[in-house]
Amino acid sequence: MDEVFIGTLVASTLRVSVPLILCALAGVLCERSGVIDLGLEGKMLLTAFATAAVGVASGSLALALLAALAVGVALSMVHGYACVSHHGDQVVLGMAITMTAAGLSVVLGIAWFAQGGQTPPVPEAVRLSRWFVGAGEVVAQIPLIGPTLSLAFFGHNLMVYGALLLVVGVWWLLYRTRFGLRLRAAGENPTMIDAAGVSVKALRYQALALNGVLSALAGAYLVLAQNPSFIPNMTAGRGYMALAALIFGKWHPVGALWACLLFGFLDAVSIRMQGAELPFIGAVPVQFIQALPYVLTVVLLAGFIGKSVAPAALGRPYVKER
Repeated sequence: MDEVFIGTLVASTLRVSVPLILCALAGVLCERSGVIDLGLEGKMLLTAFATAAVGVASGSLALALLAALAVGVALSMVHGYACVSHHGDQVVLGMAITMTAAGLSVVLGIAWFAQGGQTPPVPEAVRLSRWFVGAGEVVAQIPLIGPTLSLAFFGHNLMVYGALLLVVGVWWLLYRTRFGLRLRAAGENPTMIDAAGVSVKALRYQALALNGVLSALAGAYLVLAQNPSFIPNMTAGRGYMALAALIFGKWHPVGALWACLLFGFLDAVSIRMQGAELPFIGAVPVQFIQALPYVLTVVLLAGFIGKSVAPAALGRPYVKER
């Protein structure tokens, strides 16, 4: 019984953490270049709607993903146009994207599907399938730890494994490539980058494009792997949790990963603790359990936002000297 509980808890933690990981990586790339992104929630929400709407209309997984990517990159380009090209307030623009996405997804959902802003379930062919099921059955035969490992790490969909690989990919991009060095410099000392003949604006636009792709994957995952239909405000604050995770992780991909897994673990535990009874306490209120991940978000932001050192030029529009 303990093996089953531990294995399923780890598996649930991984699955719940995927949108947080993808969104946090999107924020790391964007903010490392010097652009604050408070629009992660909105990007994830509108790309989830695009995935569901196109998935229902076409029945194609590829088209649903392409729609999500197109919407995610388009929102990031709007972000760049307002904040990078025209030096707009990055905080205000990020909140505007989130509020617009929350309203637009409901309005379009009502107009197109007449279900109160919700979409019909996407066909099963559009949903992500499980991978490495056969390998998991083989691993389960290993004495003692086999069943736990099989339940924990095998039989997930491709995006679970892809999100973990992307953490390594983003780390390599930021710390092992010339592009990553320039990107980090754009967030620390853009004047130096400009003096070296590299366009700060181009670097920030490239970071925003990658940000849009990762945000789109996070939104698509909610529909393709978790809930088969779009529900208004289905992101439930995950974009802000991802923002807290990247701050707690000190704007580093690996640090953000551990913070996202912590949030995912609390979410997985809260699901299993609903209706549980504790000694001397009795039944734990469901509302208290569901609030745990969000309470931790506030605690981490309050306790670590002053200790984490943000990129020096974060949130400051760069104006080229003449």
